[in-house]
Amino acid sequence: MRGGSTLEGIVQSKTKPILAKAIETTPDALIVIVEGGSVSIPWEHCSERLANASPIERNRAELSPSGYGIHWPLIDEDLAVGPLLRAAA
Repeated sequence: MRGGSTLEGIVQSKTKPILAKAIETTPDALIVIVEGGSVSIPWEHCSERLANASPIERNRAELSPSGYGIHWPLIDEDLAVGPLLRAAA
């Protein structure tokens, strides 16, 4: 995980929604870029479907225009950014 205490500060906000500015994929993890830093989440901690997906399937991630969710069309997986980051904290 990058940004250590940054993640704690992000997920502690109860009134402000957690939105991603961008996402990146690596062979080992999903990187979520948020205001104030980035968080690397191993695929196994994202979902079982993503943990079992091929690199091609993982690389086709699409961030919603609002920054609230991430969609993987090749495996029909959707995750909300806020709960994903809270689970990673």
